[in-house]
Amino acid sequence: MRYPFALIALIGIGSTVSPAAAQQDVPPAPYAYRQLDDAAQEARAQALMETLRCLKCQSQSIADSDAPMAGDMRHQVRTRIAAGEEPEAIRAWLVARYGDYVSYAPVISETTWPLFAVPLILILVAAAILWRRLRGAR
Repeated sequence: MRYPFALIALIGIGSTVSPAAAQQDVPPAPYAYRQLDDAAQEARAQALMETLRCLKCQSQSIADSDAPMAGDMRHQVRTRIAAGEEPEAIRAWLVARYGDYVSYAPVISETTWPLFAVPLILILVAAAILWRRLRGAR
C-alpha cells in the first residue's frame, strides 16, 4: 500500500521540475546572436548593448554575456533599432521594465541622489579635517 503513494509523490515532483527544465531548451531569439544587416543600425545597437547590464550575470553587459536573458535583451534591442526606435527610448523601456539597475549610465533621481551626494560630502569632510590638522600643526 505504501508504494502507490510514493509513486504518486514522484509523479507530482516530476511534474513540477519538468517545466523549469524545459525553459532551458527554448531556442535563442533570432537576433540574440545574429547582427542586423544594416551596419549603421548594428553599430547603434552595439553601442546601446554595451551600456546595459545583464541581469543574470550582473558584472557583464548584455553585449558580452552568454546568458539566455542577455540574448533576449539583445534581440529586443536589435529588433527595436531595426524598427527605427531611438536608443534612449529603448533604454527607457528597459529601465521601466527591469529597473534602474539594468543601465550602466545611472540617472540622478529623488531616490538615487544620496548615492552621488554622500561620497562628495565625505570627501569635503575629510578635506576639512585634513586642512584643520595641517593648519594646527604649523
